[in-house]
Amino acid sequence: MRFVIIESPYAGKTLEDIEENIEYARACLRDCLLRGEAPFASHLLYTQDGILRDDVPDERAHGIDAGLELAKRADATVVYTDRGISRGMKLGIEAAERAGRPVEYREIE
Repeated sequence: MRFVIIESPYAGKTLEDIEENIEYARACLRDCLLRGEAPFASHLLYTQDGILRDDVPDERAHGIDAGLELAKRADATVVYTDRGISRGMKLGIEAAERAGRPVEYREIE
């Protein structure tokens, strides 16, 4: 089973945007699982209540760094593009490319 890192948007201008991005990320996880992959989406785990606050720059940066560290162990980075490519996603894509890790682009909608 391939271990893949999911890149999908999280942040948004409104709470509704963030909630829609969370639902989309869950759909991305499901898509990977149904493909037989073992996906990880740090932006879903680390931003849950009581973990890290995405609106606090130092905490956001720490979450991104932790996700990038885990990504070093992944077989591929999977970028879901239906909702665009955010700044945080670009960091993940660039890190994958620097590491020589395959980057795959997908849509589910």
